[in-house]
Amino acid sequence: MSKSYFVQISTDPDVDPRKCVIGLACAGQAATEGHAVNIFFASHAVKLLHANYIDSLDDKVSQEPGWCRATLQILIDASEGIYCSTGSQAVVGVTPENAHEVLVPDLELNWSGPPGVVALSSEADVVLTY
Repeated sequence: MSKSYFVQISTDPDVDPRKCVIGLACAGQAATEGHAVNIFFASHAVKLLHANYIDSLDDKVSQEPGWCRATLQILIDASEGIYCSTGSQAVVGVTPENAHEVLVPDLELNWSGPPGVVALSSEADVVLTY
Protein backbone atom coordinates (compact mmCIF):
# COMPACT_ATOMS: atom_id res chain seq x y z
CA MET A 1 0.00 0.00 0.00
CA SER A 2 1.41 3.39 -0.99
CA LYS A 3 1.66 6.03 1.71
CA SER A 4 2.26 9.75 1.70
CA TYR A 5 5.49 10.89 3.33
CA PHE A 6 6.47 14.32 4.56
CA VAL A 7 10.20 14.65 5.19
CA GLN A 8 11.63 17.80 6.74
CA ILE A 9 15.34 18.45 6.91
CA SER A 10 16.32 21.37 9.11
CA THR A 11 19.72 20.29 10.43
CA ASP A 12 22.62 22.47 9.35
CA PRO A 13 24.73 20.26 7.07
CA ASP A 14 27.86 22.03 8.32
CA VAL A 15 27.05 20.75 11.81
CA ASP A 16 25.76 17.23 11.03
CA PRO A 17 26.16 16.36 7.35
CA ARG A 18 25.49 12.62 7.89
CA LYS A 19 22.10 13.36 9.43
CA CYS A 20 21.20 15.46 6.40
CA VAL A 21 22.16 12.82 3.85
CA ILE A 22 20.31 10.17 5.84
CA GLY A 23 17.22 12.36 5.46
CA LEU A 24 17.84 12.65 1.72
CA ALA A 25 18.42 8.91 1.42
CA CYS A 26 15.26 7.99 3.34
CA ALA A 27 13.14 10.38 1.29
CA GLY A 28 14.69 9.01 -1.89
CA GLN A 29 14.04 5.43 -0.79
CA ALA A 30 10.37 6.19 -0.10
CA ALA A 31 10.00 7.86 -3.51
CA THR A 32 11.79 4.97 -5.25
CA GLU A 33 9.40 2.52 -3.58
CA GLY A 34 6.48 4.41 -5.11
CA HIS A 35 5.32 6.40 -2.10
CA ALA A 36 4.21 10.01 -2.48
CA VAL A 37 6.99 12.13 -0.97
CA ASN A 38 7.06 15.83 -0.18
CA ILE A 39 10.33 17.10 1.23
CA PHE A 40 10.84 20.44 2.96
CA PHE A 41 14.24 22.05 3.50
CA ALA A 42 14.32 24.55 6.36
CA SER A 43 16.88 26.54 8.33
CA HIS A 44 20.43 26.02 7.04
CA ALA A 45 19.46 22.70 5.43
CA VAL A 46 18.43 24.82 2.43
CA LYS A 47 22.12 24.76 1.49
CA LEU A 48 21.57 21.15 0.38
CA LEU A 49 19.75 22.57 -2.64
CA HIS A 50 22.73 24.72 -3.67
CA ALA A 51 24.62 23.16 -6.58
CA ASN A 52 28.12 23.91 -5.29
CA TYR A 53 27.25 22.83 -1.75
CA ILE A 54 25.66 19.47 -2.59
CA ASP A 55 28.55 18.68 -4.94
CA SER A 56 31.07 19.31 -2.13
CA LEU A 57 29.25 17.17 0.44
CA ASP A 58 30.31 13.68 -0.70
CA ASP A 59 33.72 13.85 0.96
CA LYS A 60 32.24 15.04 4.27
CA VAL A 61 29.88 12.06 4.45
CA SER A 62 32.32 9.41 3.15
CA GLN A 63 30.50 8.78 -0.13
CA GLU A 64 31.74 8.38 -3.67
CA PRO A 65 31.90 11.57 -5.76
CA GLY A 66 28.44 12.46 -7.09
CA TRP A 67 26.48 10.37 -4.57
CA CYS A 68 24.82 13.31 -2.79
CA ARG A 69 23.82 15.00 -6.04
CA ALA A 70 22.46 11.71 -7.39
CA THR A 71 20.42 11.19 -4.22
CA LEU A 72 18.95 14.67 -4.52
CA GLN A 73 18.25 13.99 -8.20
CA ILE A 74 16.12 10.99 -7.21
CA LEU A 75 13.92 13.41 -5.28
CA ILE A 76 13.85 15.91 -8.14
CA ASP A 77 12.70 13.13 -10.47
CA ALA A 78 10.38 11.13 -8.23
CA SER A 79 8.99 13.22 -5.37
CA GLU A 80 5.62 14.91 -5.31
CA GLY A 81 7.23 18.20 -4.36
CA ILE A 82 10.39 19.85 -3.09
CA TYR A 83 9.82 22.77 -0.76
CA CYS A 84 12.11 25.22 0.95
CA SER A 85 11.82 27.98 3.47
CA THR A 86 11.83 31.31 1.69
CA GLY A 87 13.21 33.03 4.80
CA SER A 88 15.93 30.44 5.34
CA GLN A 89 17.12 30.74 1.74
CA ALA A 90 17.17 34.54 2.12
CA VAL A 91 19.46 34.20 5.16
CA VAL A 92 22.03 32.41 2.97
CA GLY A 93 21.58 34.90 0.13
CA VAL A 94 19.17 33.08 -2.19
CA THR A 95 15.87 34.49 -3.39
CA PRO A 96 13.42 33.36 -6.08
CA GLU A 97 15.00 36.01 -8.30
CA ASN A 98 18.60 34.69 -8.10
CA ALA A 99 17.84 31.02 -7.40
CA HIS A 100 18.68 29.92 -10.96
CA GLU A 101 22.27 31.07 -10.36
CA VAL A 102 22.73 29.08 -7.14
CA LEU A 103 20.40 26.10 -6.91
CA VAL A 104 20.68 22.68 -8.53
CA PRO A 105 19.41 22.82 -12.13
CA ASP A 106 15.95 21.48 -13.00
CA LEU A 107 14.73 22.01 -9.46
CA GLU A 108 11.01 22.78 -9.45
CA LEU A 109 11.14 24.44 -6.06
CA ASN A 110 8.11 25.41 -4.01
CA TRP A 111 8.95 28.44 -1.88
CA SER A 112 7.10 28.40 1.42
CA GLY A 113 7.37 28.73 5.16
CA PRO A 114 5.59 27.55 8.31
CA PRO A 115 2.17 27.39 6.59
CA GLY A 116 3.61 24.92 4.08
CA VAL A 117 5.18 22.78 6.80
CA VAL A 118 1.91 22.61 8.70
CA ALA A 119 -0.18 21.84 5.61
CA LEU A 120 2.17 19.18 4.23
CA SER A 121 2.72 17.45 7.55
CA SER A 122 -0.97 17.39 8.41
CA GLU A 123 -1.79 15.69 5.10
CA ALA A 124 0.93 13.00 5.34
CA ASP A 125 0.56 9.43 6.56
CA VAL A 126 4.21 9.42 7.72
CA VAL A 127 6.29 12.37 8.94
CA LEU A 128 10.09 12.14 9.21
CA THR A 129 12.35 14.91 10.45
CA TYR A 130 16.11 15.20 10.23
